[in-house]
Amino acid sequence: MEPQQSAPVRIVAGVYPGQSPAVAQEGAVLAAALHGELVCAYVNPGRYPLAESPDGTMDSAPLDPDFEDDADASFPSGLAAALAGQLSPLGTAWRPVLLAGDVADALAHCADTLDAAMIVVGTHGDARTTLREVFAHSVATRLARRQLRPVLVVPTHHGHPVQAVRHTAGRP
Repeated sequence: MEPQQSAPVRIVAGVYPGQSPAVAQEGAVLAAALHGELVCAYVNPGRYPLAESPDGTMDSAPLDPDFEDDADASFPSGLAAALAGQLSPLGTAWRPVLLAGDVADALAHCADTLDAAMIVVGTHGDARTTLREVFAHSVATRLARRQLRPVLVVPTHHGHPVQAVRHTAGRP
């Protein structure tokens, strides 16, 4: 009898254009420490899901068919290039995944589909954002309340980059 191979550990990170690199970098640190894969998930809220692949990607359609744009049906190329620039030096396995619909629901569903160990997201707003605004609109809060996976919320409003020392497979 052959030993069963376990599925790779996956960390799902919610990403979007212009986001602090700290979110993807912290996800990469976790994935490397767990000898796993980072799945960088971009959710297009202007589209709704039609079909899902086993790798977590979604085929989608626009909410407003009068504004059909084929560019919206693929992972943003600028975001993919930025992620490649941020993550390639770290040596962590990663891949982009395009999702559609409500951000919190799509990230949770993707994590379920991939049996992810954790979801990583950034903070909402900047240092001037009130606590009430954070809890009223926070993807992280909605994720933590609606599903069972751990959610890591990375502070993004301080402007401090993740220390490169931490990216050596968890060694100090």
